[in-house]
Amino acid sequence: MQFSAFAQRYQRHSGTVQLMDDLGHARSATGPVYMLGGGNPAHIPRVDEIVQDTLAQLVKDSSVFTRMIGEYDNPQGNPRFAEALADTLRRTFGWQLTADHIAITNGSQSSFGLLFNSFAGPYADGQFKQILLPITPEYVGYTDVGLPSENIFDGRRPTIECMGNKRFKYHVDFDALTIDSHHGAICVSRPTNPTGNVISDTELTTLQRLSRDANIPLIIDGAYGLPFPGMIFCGATPIWDDNIILCLSLSKLGLPGLRTGIVVADPSVCRLIRNANAINSLAPGGVGPALATALLENNQLMQLCNQEIRPFYQRKAEHALNLIDATMADLPVRVHRAEGALFLWLWFENLPITANELYQRLVEKGVYVIPGQHFYPGLDDDWRHRHECIRLNYAAADADVEKGIRIIAELARSLYTSI
Repeated sequence: MQFSAFAQRYQRHSGTVQLMDDLGHARSATGPVYMLGGGNPAHIPRVDEIVQDTLAQLVKDSSVFTRMIGEYDNPQGNPRFAEALADTLRRTFGWQLTADHIAITNGSQSSFGLLFNSFAGPYADGQFKQILLPITPEYVGYTDVGLPSENIFDGRRPTIECMGNKRFKYHVDFDALTIDSHHGAICVSRPTNPTGNVISDTELTTLQRLSRDANIPLIIDGAYGLPFPGMIFCGATPIWDDNIILCLSLSKLGLPGLRTGIVVADPSVCRLIRNANAINSLAPGGVGPALATALLENNQLMQLCNQEIRPFYQRKAEHALNLIDATMADLPVRVHRAEGALFLWLWFENLPITANELYQRLVEKGVYVIPGQHFYPGLDDDWRHRHECIRLNYAAADADVEKGIRIIAELARSLYTSI
């Protein structure tokens, strides 16, 4: 069977496909599996309980249930949800926005695909523009969304601050950061998947100023961040203005199956999303917005984030870090400072094999992680550091995290002692 040039982008090897395939392979494995890869959030009992109760109430209300299941939402998303979210953001942060500044997509991956291809690629005047990623590693899901055959990302190396207790932290290298006419937008995730890095308020406001000076938007991927789910363990201030496109998600609230992405942006951007939804899928799904509306209107959403979700993941991060410190104390391994999200980023300095080979050997032992080389969209140089890191998801059951980390430590030790 012959496919078009468009289809070839789906036939290439992809870190995103590998990540999702691993989830399927792990479910069907016959031996013990320790799933420390993938991006599945944890099941938090209190969150699951409230979500289940809220859904039950929505199902009992026949008019709400009929609209939620049996009717298309507006292509821009559920208007009642948009009003509820805009009201919450105005009251909480003082942001000057209305329901016209809110649009819904079928998952934040859909948001990125549309936004990146709207600000990068060929322009009518003949220019080819790129999305500037001022700090990599960055989210693996960005890499393959570009529709043009040319690379739509310009990824930059960070500076590395080595800290005590075998920690380190990435920073934006502003001394080497240039923005020019071939950039269509800047994008940064906060906190960052895969590293758990939270760029500082100073870094973020500097990027805000630079983007406005260059007359291009700043896209902030807040899938793990503020205002929800709030998985940030350090001081961080949420920002927004009419030049910022803030992307949010319901997935990391524990609702990935609902595939609900949220974009907070200038109304012109939201109208573009509305039109794209109508053309590509008629309308976004209605269950996620209906559920989130109920949680916003009874003030439960932010309470869940502050009282359940953030403390849960902070405890999980500390537990995993303590295990790494205990099992890898004799190894040349540094961990990126855990500032948010649900991942740890391990740097095996001078690793005798590549991170991808380490990943393959771990899979043979039933441990799934993600090798680091996939997380550098738009960074073309063969930086050794990118082949010395792995991403570890600590959202799994404590027993699985403990066993998985011990196996990683044992394998790493055998590699270093065999040199």
